[in-house]
Amino acid sequence: MFEDKYYSVIKIDGDYAILKRTDLNEDDTILVARALLPLEIQEGTRLIWKNLEYTIE
Repeated sequence: MFEDKYYSVIKIDGDYAILKRTDLNEDDTILVARALLPLEIQEGTRLIWKNLEYTIE
């Protein structure tokens, strides 16, 4: 139904994290509430968005 998307955590800023998509050749970033991300994330963590959920790769 949904395609898997791969991201890298670029920066953590308070209650939000800035993610960059890594499976496409794009420079765009997205801002995501940390409440939607795994607690263990750090800058540089690689994530997969699958089935409407972020998990660590």
